[in-house]
Amino acid sequence: MDIVQAAKSRYSTKVFDPTRKLSQEKIDAVKELIRFSPSSVNSQPWHFILASTEEGKQRIAKAAQENYAFNAAKILNASHVLVFCAKTGIDNDYIEALMVQEEKDGRFPTEEAKAAVRGGRSYFVNMHRFDLKDANHWMEKQVYLNVGTLLLGASTLEIDAVPIEGFDPKVLDEEFGLREKGYTSVVIVPLGYHAEDDFNAKTPKSRWDAETVFTEI
Repeated sequence: MDIVQAAKSRYSTKVFDPTRKLSQEKIDAVKELIRFSPSSVNSQPWHFILASTEEGKQRIAKAAQENYAFNAAKILNASHVLVFCAKTGIDNDYIEALMVQEEKDGRFPTEEAKAAVRGGRSYFVNMHRFDLKDANHWMEKQVYLNVGTLLLGASTLEIDAVPIEGFDPKVLDEEFGLREKGYTSVVIVPLGYHAEDDFNAKTPKSRWDAETVFTEI
């Protein structure tokens, strides 16, 4: 599928068909998509929970009760459900762990290149930790970059999806012990195929026109 057509055809699925399941091949592709998502200074401050079983989806749906009950069916009827989690802290030990992985992957042709990457990453990380004091917000921004990667990529794979912020992160964090592991839940994304009665599948997309959103110089 042409990537522009994929962007135009994707939409937020409101009703999933519980009888249709994604193939393992497509799930493997989704996992690689989000693993290779871009992030500022390659910080990758994320973790993902992937539910494919009814038990797993029910555990996630615990966070979609009361004020968020309208999202429970999306979670329960989807083929698979992803929870995007952000790190709650970033420190020098994490930076060094990234350096080890990057060296293993052949990212540093010279010691000078390695030192430059360490210095640049430390500069931006410490700016958000100590100067701007918005490290958590900054790390969540990286997670949202990843969500965008997933949504467009899923459309190219002809997978329906919907990003959900309407859930109780405290419930979800407690269910999976995320805060003890240094993470917090940010976005839930059910994946699968839309049902025939999904009204949003046939609703025309609406966007500002190009003249409104672009300034060309």
